[in-house]
Amino acid sequence: MTLRFVRMAAAAAVAAWVVFAASPAAAQQSGTSHALDRANLDTTCAPCTDFFTFANGGWEKRTSIPAAYSSWGSFNELQDHNQDVVHQILDDETAAVREKKAKPGSNEWKVGTFYDACMDTTAIEALGTKPIEPMLQEVASISDTKALVASLGKLDAQAGAAPFGFFVRPDTKNSSEEIANAGQGGLGLPEREYYFRSDDKSKALRDAYVAHVGTMLQLSGESAADGSSDAQKIMDLETKMAQASMPRVAMRDPNATYHKMSLADMQKLTPDLDLQAILRTMGAPAVTEINVAQPDFFRAIDTLLTTVPVDTWKAYLRWHVLANAASALPSKFADENFKWSQRLTGVQEQLPRWKRCAATSNGVLGEAIGQEYVKRTFTPAAKARALTMVDNLIATLRADIGQLAWMSDATKKQAIIKLDAFTRKIGYPDKWKDYSKLEVEPGQYLANLRHANDWRRADNWSRLGKPVDRTEWGMTPPTVNAYYNPQMNEIVFPAGILQPPFFDPNADDAVNYGAMGAVIGHEMTHGFDDEGRQFDPQGNLRDWWTAEDAAKYDAQAKLVVDQFNGYTVVDSGTHVNGKLTEGENIADLGGLKIAYLAMEKSLQEKGRPGLIDGFTPEQRFFLGWAQVWREETRPEMQRTLVHTNEHAPAKWRVDGPFSNMPEFKAAWGCKDGDPMVRPDSLRAHIW
Repeated sequence: MTLRFVRMAAAAAVAAWVVFAASPAAAQQSGTSHALDRANLDTTCAPCTDFFTFANGGWEKRTSIPAAYSSWGSFNELQDHNQDVVHQILDDETAAVREKKAKPGSNEWKVGTFYDACMDTTAIEALGTKPIEPMLQEVASISDTKALVASLGKLDAQAGAAPFGFFVRPDTKNSSEEIANAGQGGLGLPEREYYFRSDDKSKALRDAYVAHVGTMLQLSGESAADGSSDAQKIMDLETKMAQASMPRVAMRDPNATYHKMSLADMQKLTPDLDLQAILRTMGAPAVTEINVAQPDFFRAIDTLLTTVPVDTWKAYLRWHVLANAASALPSKFADENFKWSQRLTGVQEQLPRWKRCAATSNGVLGEAIGQEYVKRTFTPAAKARALTMVDNLIATLRADIGQLAWMSDATKKQAIIKLDAFTRKIGYPDKWKDYSKLEVEPGQYLANLRHANDWRRADNWSRLGKPVDRTEWGMTPPTVNAYYNPQMNEIVFPAGILQPPFFDPNADDAVNYGAMGAVIGHEMTHGFDDEGRQFDPQGNLRDWWTAEDAAKYDAQAKLVVDQFNGYTVVDSGTHVNGKLTEGENIADLGGLKIAYLAMEKSLQEKGRPGLIDGFTPEQRFFLGWAQVWREETRPEMQRTLVHTNEHAPAKWRVDGPFSNMPEFKAAWGCKDGDPMVRPDSLRAHIW
């Protein structure tokens, strides 16, 4: 559960803005701050009409999305800043390798060597498809269904080509133990619904996908006719897989994806899959029990293995070997892969090679890079300030839970026990990841990616049956994001997001609580959203709510779902999926509410400042959140995200929760009937 990606001229709304605009006299008495830039505002739009535009309209008018990006906003700006720091680290460590100052096998040497191999396009071009030839030969050697089944484990281990995955993760109902899991996969389009939508844009996207698959197969050596024919067969097979796949919204229910059984019972679901052999070739130790997230999908795959011609399966596997390696293959493959991504994102050109290599290096060796990133950007004092803010917000949420009128005392007691059990991770891990067993070869980029996958897979399987390591992080230190993990009952804030504009030590409390405070509150209240509330203080899937409280909560959550279902994206026919985004929208609303209360508490303790930049602390709080979500997104990307992303578009992450908050109404002098004031009968009352 991560953080992340109509104007009216009503006289009353305009008047509300005039009331709070700083007069010349007030401006002389007020302080100024660089934490908020008035040039970002559009004061022709009343804040009670469309606050996102009021807060960010000036920025939108002067901002264009860089050609290599699908969107541009605060997250991208900070990510670019962090990536510049990472770039310098990578250049320094590459130079240390070339100058033989880095000890071979050390983290410094591995980081420099990995990045250098990624940047060495001459070597990549010279190698051609040689690094994936063993996998392509494995596909070519398949002669019948038995050989097909025998190859699936090997092809998945080497190239991620199988239409399913096996992995180890904490038992959802016994969070102290790691167990084997099996899950669906295998689709080339972003989401199952893309295979079935009947609108013209979806049809055009499917046609483009088939053309792209055919081109990639031709680049690998197939004739134009064979490539085109195979691409259509692949599309037909993936459509059958999509029909059997569990929808994204359905998977939000953790009970719907929990089907723990013996491996022998799973074998009964899939009589034509030799599960023991597949797991063995994936490097798994002896597996006796397993959680099968989507049993119906595995039943369908078992049927497809024997009813779909072997040659179609071979084409499918060949395609997925190519697709998963494309970005690390010679430019003719990487460029065609980029052309396909343009259909989904609208980007106009590829990122510079160094940015792509920096991102991949961070993905593979992120904690080795992160150690140096922290030294350069995140002081112990910054960590202490962030921890203080987290503690303040937890205390505020504890007090808020205690006064909720709709929650019973029994549920309140359990909710506070869960809140107090939160693990708080700030900045970077206390124990860094050990990369000693990760193999890195000079000048072998694709081989190094395979080594990284081998290392991750071996590490993952080594956990089977062992106690869960609760010290580990799911994000690297330079990451501009945050998360709540319900199975760990932990809130995690990497150093990468604890930077301006999210967290600015030079800003006033109001802006910091509106920006980073609400981010922290967002992750905290994920523990009590529609998914998170189903997990107990130890991270076990267990219903600890009274039936009456659960019913009251669900009724309020439905108001949030209905609200966001009404918001449009790109055009009047494309709507936000309120159910898909339910948890994130509830977390936004809860995070803002708790952060606002914490800010008011801080103001009471420290004293209220005068106007700053012409705004009260309460107004600056809401501006702080709005500036975090300033963003321009290409329409192609917006259409992709609305179907695949559990987060609502940036505009609605501002106007949506604010319109539910009486505190916003009071701060900006809004009136009943204003677009930014949701009628009380439709407003969610959760926190």
